[in-house]
Amino acid sequence: MTEALDVRPERAGQRAEELSLRRFVAPRHWPTWLLWGAMRTLARLPLRWQIAVGRRLGRLLLRVKRRERRIAERNLAVCFPELTADERAALLRRHFEAVGASFAEMATGWCWPIERLLAIVRIEGREHLERALEGGRGALLVSAHFTTLEIGVAVLEALSPRVSCMYRPQRNPMIDVLIRRGRSRFARAQIRRDDVRGLLRKLKEGDAVAYMPDQTYLGNQSAMLPFFGEPALTNVATSKLAKISGAPVLTYFFRRNADDSGYVVEIGPPLPQTGDPETDTLALVSRLEQFIRKAPEQYLWLYKKFKRRPAPYPDLYR
Repeated sequence: MTEALDVRPERAGQRAEELSLRRFVAPRHWPTWLLWGAMRTLARLPLRWQIAVGRRLGRLLLRVKRRERRIAERNLAVCFPELTADERAALLRRHFEAVGASFAEMATGWCWPIERLLAIVRIEGREHLERALEGGRGALLVSAHFTTLEIGVAVLEALSPRVSCMYRPQRNPMIDVLIRRGRSRFARAQIRRDDVRGLLRKLKEGDAVAYMPDQTYLGNQSAMLPFFGEPALTNVATSKLAKISGAPVLTYFFRRNADDSGYVVEIGPPLPQTGDPETDTLALVSRLEQFIRKAPEQYLWLYKKFKRRPAPYPDLYR
């Protein structure tokens, strides 16, 4: 059962050995096996039950993950200064509940048949991607780290057979394989995040390439730009990639409905590209902020968004 790979036939041969879990038999991998077993069990429950169990897990994480709690508290205080202390505390609690639910949503995105997923996911803006791919230069599908990530990307296969994605290798090799197994259902290719040539090659082939630059900083490919009004070191490479490849840039965001009945995927129209990386990235960040405000608890606030700022900017996490 654990070895079944739900991938397209033309990819099954090359992926089966690479994505096999059979080599992870050493005792150091047993905790990951337990986690994977728990996630698969959750995926068999009705959706609302999954979310309810995940919320309970999130409330536990809120109590025991003190470092992550402090980071999230600081991020929310910086990004939502208009909220009262009680409102931010409630938002923090909902965020950890969303993080807990993400474990169930991850397994659901990897294990549910695509047809079953599509029954609970409403896709808006499909025509933007279809029109972009007609141009023959591929498309940059820019997303971000939302807790509903694996649900959102799992339905990409329903939009086009020519979808690839970027990925970040994980330190835990079994977790790395689990993630790539799950995404192999929709991704024509999975490109390491540092493989710019591979990305450009897929765009040249006419693929839509999904990636998330909101937590990636590339030295001279970054600039200090406001995020919710606070300067943050921000990746500006999307604009440069669009200029080199000629590929249109579309946003690809997703969230869970407030009543836990399903999900919404929003594909935005192509962002205007001026050729100026900072100007183009500001437009992208603005669209991201607008979407985050629709369900702020579902953006990943556990990450130090404002780290590595040069002097004279203060260290917000000290």
